[in-house]
Amino acid sequence: MTSLKPYLLRSIYEWIIDNNLTPHLLVDASHPHAVLPEDYIDDGKIVLNMRPEAIQSLSLGNTTVEFNTRFNGQSMHIIAPVPAVLAIYAKENGKGMVFDQEDEDDNEPPPENKPPRSHLRVVK
Repeated sequence: MTSLKPYLLRSIYEWIIDNNLTPHLLVDASHPHAVLPEDYIDDGKIVLNMRPEAIQSLSLGNTTVEFNTRFNGQSMHIIAPVPAVLAIYAKENGKGMVFDQEDEDDNEPPPENKPPRSHLRVVK
């Protein structure tokens, strides 16, 4: 079964934008596949401003959140793996969602549910 998290990220991002608010993404910067500006990491985390005017080429995919932006005048391609995303929220009011890191095993296949054996018999 696919993870629910990327779908929630997309919907909450859209809700924040529709309400003319500023989406912020809190990311665990220690994730091995994260590409983030190291100068802006604080206590192993980073907050990314995802306002459409501040970023380009946004991709809210099932495995990564990617976009181009500028930090201190330098262009940078950001890659935030979905498991590293800790929260998405509106800067102005804090509304959004915090994700539980313990629920990252969403990609496990569901248990096999075999249908119960029928009690019907073929009669000739």
